[in-house]
Amino acid sequence: MRSEDWFLRPSERGNPATRIDSRRPDGLAWSTGNEVRPLVHGATYFAELLARVSAMEAGDLLLFTDWRGDPDERLSPDGPSVSEMLCEAAKRGVLVRGLIWRSHWDRIQFSGEENRHLGEDIVAHGGQCLLDMRVRPGGSHHMKMVVLRHPDRPWLDVAFVGGIDLCHSRRDDASHLGDPQRQSMAGVFGERPPWHDVQAMIRGPAVGDVEAVFRERWNDPVPITLNPVSRLHDLLDRQDDTANRLPDQQPDPEPCGDHAVQLLRTYPFRRPGYSFAPKGERSIARGYLKVLARACSLIYLEDQYLWSADVVEALALALAERPGLRLIAIIPRYPDQDGSLSKPPNLIGRVDALRLLRRAAGGRVAIYGLENEAGTPVYVHAKVCVVDDTWAIIGSDNFNRRSWTHDSELSCAVLDLAGKGADRGREADGGTLELPAAALVPVPASPAAELSRWTADFVAGGALSAGPAAAAQATETRPAPAGDYARRLRLQLSGEHLGVALDPASSPADAYDAFWRAASELDAWHANGRRGPRPPGQLRHYHAPELTRWQRVIARPLYRFVYDPDGRPPAMRRRREF
Repeated sequence: MRSEDWFLRPSERGNPATRIDSRRPDGLAWSTGNEVRPLVHGATYFAELLARVSAMEAGDLLLFTDWRGDPDERLSPDGPSVSEMLCEAAKRGVLVRGLIWRSHWDRIQFSGEENRHLGEDIVAHGGQCLLDMRVRPGGSHHMKMVVLRHPDRPWLDVAFVGGIDLCHSRRDDASHLGDPQRQSMAGVFGERPPWHDVQAMIRGPAVGDVEAVFRERWNDPVPITLNPVSRLHDLLDRQDDTANRLPDQQPDPEPCGDHAVQLLRTYPFRRPGYSFAPKGERSIARGYLKVLARACSLIYLEDQYLWSADVVEALALALAERPGLRLIAIIPRYPDQDGSLSKPPNLIGRVDALRLLRRAAGGRVAIYGLENEAGTPVYVHAKVCVVDDTWAIIGSDNFNRRSWTHDSELSCAVLDLAGKGADRGREADGGTLELPAAALVPVPASPAAELSRWTADFVAGGALSAGPAAAAQATETRPAPAGDYARRLRLQLSGEHLGVALDPASSPADAYDAFWRAASELDAWHANGRRGPRPPGQLRHYHAPELTRWQRVIARPLYRFVYDPDGRPPAMRRRREF
């Protein structure tokens, strides 16, 4: 295996205007020598973030972006709040700079007022936080990252990238009793909605890459909003809308681990374009397409949505072509909103997507929801994927068209190079990392062409299905991963959901069967009136709901243009490329 077989080369990113790849003298589109640690659950992330921000001193640099920021969200049971943590840092002389999505009105379940109040608090204490609306109509800035740089103590430099916002409902832990400060959600989630989420903590040279992503957005010369009403409101309210100059970027932190890290992003095509992505960027989509074309054993996915045939067909193609490949997906059992108008558009894309997957692979596709010990559904907000226990990604993007094309997103893909000695050294110089030939699978010459062919056959009713019988007869191809990061991430998440630890030596087929048994036992316990001891774990089989004809008629245009829009340039959209 070569890292370039799993990571995108600079030419494959599809965005020559960015400096994210050109900033390194070795010419690689990724960095080596990093340490990445998954922080599972908001309570874990908040505790780590609070400890590290509390240790920052005058002259240090704190950069963050967010989709939603609630000033009063407590980072621990006794505080401080998000606003207090950031404002105290600014008062100590830390340079606090933030970009928060300007958002929409609170009365339609968004966070415009909270985001504005957090920005005002930070500015009042000497920092700067801009309300960034440089998005497509109906779009958002969905990146959730924090960068902490220490010019005099670079060994403390760290970045956080993932799916966890600094807001209500996120501070949950493995017990899944929910955050006392709740976000408004569907009634099925109760008074304290249980919440499952993941953030990545990054140390090493990749911290400089995350900072470069922030700086590109911060230094973009396009005004932060082009809406004349918003600009007038800012003028009358004396809101700051001009980014102050940042200090020069410090050298990247020294290598400290064995992880290769590539940052993948989404920026939409818009007018005026971003200075660093004039035609947008879809490297998250391209990264997935490249990796899924190599998948041969197990795709483990945790995702908030799993929508859109345009996106899910990449999974379906991989499953249809490789009879030893299986998919485990963890998704929310119910949408976060249950209104008669909002619920059907939340479901219709998933119904179509799951139909596509099951048509492709039948019994090799297993979809699950989660519940806590009390039987309350757990809302899955995580955005995690592990492929063949080799490549793993944690980020802000969901498996849907909006995240792959329309909103701004940031994700951290990791390969573990531990234990490769001289090969690892050659890797840093642009060489290759060798693995046995058995670990390799053929890659289509043109993934986009293969996707179009497969979808055309599916729409025409072609027989590309591999049902349960095929799954039982399939020979399993096990990859030879370089290190343990991806496998340990999958095992950590699996252990929580199963309620018992998987044997580290177990095969992907063993993991697939263990999930199926655990969910079946818990389903049967519920069907039997909850009599006897509750089986361990959180897993429930997911069953797609039935929608009436009229629900489908109403939901489809809302889904297509509001819930899951397409942000690609028109020509690329017509060619069905990313």
